[in-house]
Amino acid sequence: MRPWRRPLSIRTRLTLWYSGLLLLGLVVIGALSYRVLAWSLARDVDASLLAVAQVIRDTGHARTGFLREPDPEGVFRQVLGGELLDKFFQLLDPQGQPNRRSARLGNRALSLSAEARRNATRGARTFETAPLAGGERVRVLTIPVLRDGRPVEFIQVGMSLARVEDATRRFLQLLFVLVPLGVGLAAAGGAWIARAALAPVGEMAHRARRISAEDLRQRVPERGTRDELDYLAETLNEMLGRLEAAFGTLRRFTADAAHELRTPLTALKGGLEVALRSPRSAAEYERVLRESLDEVDRLGRLAEDLLVLSRATAGSGLVRARVDLEPLVLEALDLGARLAHGTGVVVRLGAVEPAAVTGEQAALSRLLRNLVENAVRYTPAGGIVELSLGTADGAALVTVADTGIGIDPVDAERIFQPFVRLDAARSHETGGTGLGLAIARSIALAHGGTLTVASAPKTGSRFTLRLAVL
Repeated sequence: MRPWRRPLSIRTRLTLWYSGLLLLGLVVIGALSYRVLAWSLARDVDASLLAVAQVIRDTGHARTGFLREPDPEGVFRQVLGGELLDKFFQLLDPQGQPNRRSARLGNRALSLSAEARRNATRGARTFETAPLAGGERVRVLTIPVLRDGRPVEFIQVGMSLARVEDATRRFLQLLFVLVPLGVGLAAAGGAWIARAALAPVGEMAHRARRISAEDLRQRVPERGTRDELDYLAETLNEMLGRLEAAFGTLRRFTADAAHELRTPLTALKGGLEVALRSPRSAAEYERVLRESLDEVDRLGRLAEDLLVLSRATAGSGLVRARVDLEPLVLEALDLGARLAHGTGVVVRLGAVEPAAVTGEQAALSRLLRNLVENAVRYTPAGGIVELSLGTADGAALVTVADTGIGIDPVDAERIFQPFVRLDAARSHETGGTGLGLAIARSIALAHGGTLTVASAPKTGSRFTLRLAVL
């Protein structure tokens, strides 16, 4: 079993990420700065060597190419001044043998490399880094003195790289000190900033923990800064609002369901108790049993409707496949005709255009049956119920229109809520559970569609189901 490790907090992770990125940035900048410094110093050294070598070449004897003065270094010092303090020179004959050299060289000599000799024959100068006796690294410039296109003398000017290397080494040491120090200070500052920035989040979490399902009216306070934290608080408050509405709906649904279940159970119990109080005839017992059976049937329908509503609302368990709507419309038409038989209501078919959707055939059939049953139930004698099927804007439209009692526009959305009956007495007479339209809309939403109603009192209603076509 792996040991449990407490995950790092957001504040710690932000600090680590910030410090890591800063360290990476400082390392890259430090490396680039080091390379630029080293390149700049090397370029200055080469430029200084070239200046000294040109002065030495320009003060040479025109006939032999060698210097006539007994103390050439003194002459160069007068011309170059401090430029010669840290440099030394050496003059070589065409065979590469030393002729004169700077006093600073002593018994040491600068060697003439094969590459420098080859370049000199072409009149080109050569910059090299070579060791002297004792291991001292020096930068050497070799330039030829030409006559008739041939080198008659070689001038070598050198300079120790100890000061340059010491400067770059001290710069590198400074980086090794300043970079960790800067990262440490930035990490401390970043941790403080992260703590200050995330403090409101902790306060929101503390406030959210105090909000329970029993009291969803509380809200997370907003600071009024209109920043990301206010956006988070606003989002949490919107979620709490939705939860409050959902819990309220659930409580109402539970109370309504309990009431709807209690009514037939009370009637069933009362009828049985009355029948058992005194001896009855067989006909009376039969009547009580039939009434009890009616109440049991009502309970069964209610339980089935509750199950269908729960399944449709969750949208789970739907077996989706291609569904042709025309046979479902014809099936609903046949059901409506049978329900309207003997009531004086005419059920007819309007315009029909073939259309197919993706969904569960049984659920969609239940939706259309509920709409037709509702239309027939609330249409008086002499009225008309019409079913039609068409397509528009990439959607299939199934319409169930009636000339019934109609609905006040104010109540147009309420009728899709569970157990809502605008005419409770009439609904009880017709045996409705108050779940038909709620189930119909839930099935429509589970299929990604919509179910709407357009109605007015005493003019009838038009229910429209819209589903995306294949």
